[in-house]
Amino acid sequence: MRYSRYFGATQREEPAEAEIPSHRLMLRAGMIHQAASGVYAYYPLAWRSLRKIEQIIREEMDAEGGQELRLSVLQPIDLWDQSGRNELYGPDLFRLNDRRDRPMAIAPTHEELLTTMVKSCVSSYRDLPLILYQIHTKFRDEQRPRAGLIRVREFDMKDAYSFDVDEEGLDLSYQAMVRAYKKLYERCGLDVVMVDADSGAIGGKESNEFILMSPSGEDTIILCENCGYGANAEKALFAKPPGVTEDAKPLEEVHTPDQKTIEAVSRYLSVDTTQTLKAVFYTADGEFCFVVIRGDLEVNEIKLQRALDAADLRLATPDEVREAGVVAGSASPIGLSGVRVVADDSVEMGANFVVGANREDYHYMNANVPRDFTPDLMQDIALAEDGHECHNCGSILAIRRGIEVGHVFKLDTRYSVDLDAQVQLADGSSRHIMMGCYGIGLGRLLAAAVEQHHDDKGMTLPRAIAPYEVVLTTLNPADESVADMAEKLYDELRAAGLEVLYDDRAESAGVKLNDADLLGMPVRVLVSPRGLRNGTVEVKARTATDALAVAPDRVVAETLALLAA
Repeated sequence: MRYSRYFGATQREEPAEAEIPSHRLMLRAGMIHQAASGVYAYYPLAWRSLRKIEQIIREEMDAEGGQELRLSVLQPIDLWDQSGRNELYGPDLFRLNDRRDRPMAIAPTHEELLTTMVKSCVSSYRDLPLILYQIHTKFRDEQRPRAGLIRVREFDMKDAYSFDVDEEGLDLSYQAMVRAYKKLYERCGLDVVMVDADSGAIGGKESNEFILMSPSGEDTIILCENCGYGANAEKALFAKPPGVTEDAKPLEEVHTPDQKTIEAVSRYLSVDTTQTLKAVFYTADGEFCFVVIRGDLEVNEIKLQRALDAADLRLATPDEVREAGVVAGSASPIGLSGVRVVADDSVEMGANFVVGANREDYHYMNANVPRDFTPDLMQDIALAEDGHECHNCGSILAIRRGIEVGHVFKLDTRYSVDLDAQVQLADGSSRHIMMGCYGIGLGRLLAAAVEQHHDDKGMTLPRAIAPYEVVLTTLNPADESVADMAEKLYDELRAAGLEVLYDDRAESAGVKLNDADLLGMPVRVLVSPRGLRNGTVEVKARTATDALAVAPDRVVAETLALLAA
């Protein structure tokens, strides 16, 4: 491709709206154009990279037995009502009415539609297993689009779905997709880790995320570098520090004037925060919930939402707290009636806790479960944090930031039951199909690759997903010898099967060299008058410090060697 014919332009100035390196660099390189908040158009450079990513994904999905199809984005809302996700997705789901006033949805994902398709043509266990996938545009009305292609409202996605007779088959399909994901990330030149994850609005009993570590990431990841355990903060388990072990003492009310926080109360009463109980108030699907957790821990709201099976969870307002008969700052589950009490299992990890007395400026000492209060629900709802111990090996956990570049789910019968998709077994009985789903956002994957592969000059994308493999640059192209040599090398490099961006523009040396670094093609070939006077052409890997001065007849061989390395 001759740069003089290329559609798109680089920017010298830093874009004010860019939040993270990938957003900044992709705007400056002329790869993306913002059409609206969270909506981007792709220039040819970005589209070339995305098509390469698509092809890698196709090859790895097909290698594991996947079959590509294409599903409609516009769907009747009835499908989403059957699965319950019309309400669950809330405002994130784009909805509209057609000209006949029939309610429709613009799909962010395709479990419902594909399940009905499988139901229509799969009747026997002999028809399974199946792995079906598509690469298609999705729409999700994100509340806060951000960071360029990292969180958007319109995006290209590979979504795959597996259909199996039983759990054993689902496990095999799931592992096949995990293998495919690991291979495709490796081929894209990305360093990715797989961690346990929450299933979110997709649902199902188990899921894993593939995370590219980056300080720009919006996901919080908990890692154990000793045993390899990893999970996102929404799902992470940890070994909770032990509390005080002693015999139960009589419940005692004490005066705590103006002591409203766990830290203040623990100082005032000279007790450790591990010997206190913290109260947090929520509204779950309209119901007030009193949540109690040991004072040294924080509530994980995703775990809490899953425990309550709530579609909507938020902190209660001061008015809602008062209406429930709870005294903020001195709140207690002891003696509370008509209010649902949810406890973290840490309330059993210790004894003789300090807890509010539900009376202004008073607390109880020596509160114990179940003697003094019995929660309606008790399980792990605590947030793992930096410095906590690994539940597997006891080593200290570390918190990292990362970008989710893939998510796989074991859906079980989450959708096949709602949509009544069954198969007949060998003995004549029927059962609902076991399902899995597996997603990768292509634009986010490209942006994440830029996050992992850039320096202070620009992008350094791996060969497999770079728009071109070589940028051929000329200095002083008006010099006939430079132009002739560049044309010759352009033909030779392409004849060798290489993708070449030939910068034949009549720009200054500074502009052309800066653009070559910004665009970050793996290898730069530079033809200059001074080099030709010395009988050489400069060949340089984008990430190398020094260039090689080689004879013109060695340019192709040296370029291939650098690309192979």
